[in-house]
Amino acid sequence: MIEIKNVSKSYGKTRAVNDLSFTLERGEIFGLLGPNGAGKSTTIRMIMNIIRQDSGEILFDGKPINESDKDRIGYLPEERGLYKKVPVDELLVFFAALKGLPPAKALSEMDPYLKRMGLLDWKKSMTDSLSKGMSQKLQFISTILHDPEIIILDEPFSGLDPVSADQMSAMIAELRDRGKTIIFSTHIMDHAEKICNKICIIKDGKIRTSGSLDQVKAAHGRNTVVINFEGSAGFIRELPFVSDIIEWPGSCEVSLNDEPDSGQKLLQAAAQRLKISRFEIQRPSLHKIFVDLAGEGKKDE
Repeated sequence: MIEIKNVSKSYGKTRAVNDLSFTLERGEIFGLLGPNGAGKSTTIRMIMNIIRQDSGEILFDGKPINESDKDRIGYLPEERGLYKKVPVDELLVFFAALKGLPPAKALSEMDPYLKRMGLLDWKKSMTDSLSKGMSQKLQFISTILHDPEIIILDEPFSGLDPVSADQMSAMIAELRDRGKTIIFSTHIMDHAEKICNKICIIKDGKIRTSGSLDQVKAAHGRNTVVINFEGSAGFIRELPFVSDIIEWPGSCEVSLNDEPDSGQKLLQAAAQRLKISRFEIQRPSLHKIFVDLAGEGKKDE
């Protein structure tokens, strides 16, 4: 449905996107992942035809994007923006009209979305009376109200509490099940791991890895152990069969080398010094893969 073919974009001497290629299919949530400054927002703006690529092709159903294609797209940008002194329902009608949805249709369609996102009681309120999280949910509704085929979400969970994030995640999954093509851009790997079918990690405008979540994890090894514990796990880093460790309060993700029985050795060493509630050998998390491949990003684009 969407093809990105050898696309590049520079700003002066800075190459923001470098020979990027990937394909998105219907009914797919595609995670465009990378650190700040990786080229994610530039790529999205080129897909939206907000800016033009220097080289390469961006195709919708085999053809270059044109202005009429934009009505098929719902776009939630990272930079938030709502008109302030406008009632919620009038704002939604306005944004829907920009995408070709008649006002009467927009009014009849918005209530279920407002109710689902806990905003129905705020329907007649001015947008500047909404909290940051409420404003984010309103912009999400404005993105999908005209029933677009393609939905682009740039950091959609910013400012949301866990309950609201779960509500939005459920709605994104339902949109996927209805055959929508969704581009999900974030640098929060927990979000991406939960909802994406396919991912592409970029850094400095280049693809570092791409494919289905299973393919990416399989390509980056299996010698990973997740431990939940009470105590201090700093000693694990010094064990000779440990190649790396990511630590959080009360848990860690440990990468093992190829030494025989390294998993059993880690269990024995950890059991002597920690109170363990979980010890699981698994594929590396997307967070770990991201850290390994992307490292620290450049300054924001």
